[in-house]
Amino acid sequence: MNSSTTVRTVRRRTLRVAAAALTAAAALTLTACSGSDAAGAKPASHSDTAKAAVEASGAGSSAGLRGSDAQASAGAKADAKADATGKQSGSAHTANGGRAASPVRTQRLADGISKAEIYQLGDQHYRAKIVARGSVLATLETNQHDAGLDANDMFVTLTLDGQVHSWMGGGHQGPGTFTLAGGWTAKVTKVGELRYRAQIIGHDGVAATLETNQHDVGLDANGIYIVLSNGGVISAHE
Repeated sequence: MNSSTTVRTVRRRTLRVAAAALTAAAALTLTACSGSDAAGAKPASHSDTAKAAVEASGAGSSAGLRGSDAQASAGAKADAKADATGKQSGSAHTANGGRAASPVRTQRLADGISKAEIYQLGDQHYRAKIVARGSVLATLETNQHDAGLDANDMFVTLTLDGQVHSWMGGGHQGPGTFTLAGGWTAKVTKVGELRYRAQIIGHDGVAATLETNQHDVGLDANGIYIVLSNGGVISAHE
């Protein structure tokens, strides 16, 4: 091999080595840049990836609207619940004869001292407060049946149509069978503590049954007013 051939071979090898060195340098530069960017940037989370996927699919804005609607719906439900609670409280207060309620009439009772304040709560639903010297002594209320009271030998009935009747005395202590006003017969039996039952018997047999359950009861028997107390005393009046 001559000298010129040797020189060309050396030059080619030198160029190849230089090219390889440049390629390696470029690779190192790219790796360094990538590493720098990765270190400075925040790693993408699963939620970011999912968000990007949703937005790319065109559902991102709809999802956001649904979230806003859900929050608005929850707020509306909370407001509705608070409003319903307030309305219910107000209704209960009025129904229980609160400050806004007024009696439909006031009636003097048989003892000459007490009076009955009668309130209408609904259809065939009345309440009567027995008041004496500014104090409420007792309360009667009809609720699909008549009501009655033995107030220290003064008997009071409140009927389904809101009528109050009162009289003094005439009581019979049960158990036993007693003749009442209007030709009725009452058969009184004791069925428990402060619990008595009275069968009201007419010409055709048992017409009605009264039963106490720790409170007095009353009945309008075709214009004959009957009270049975929780102590077993029965009285009637025309």
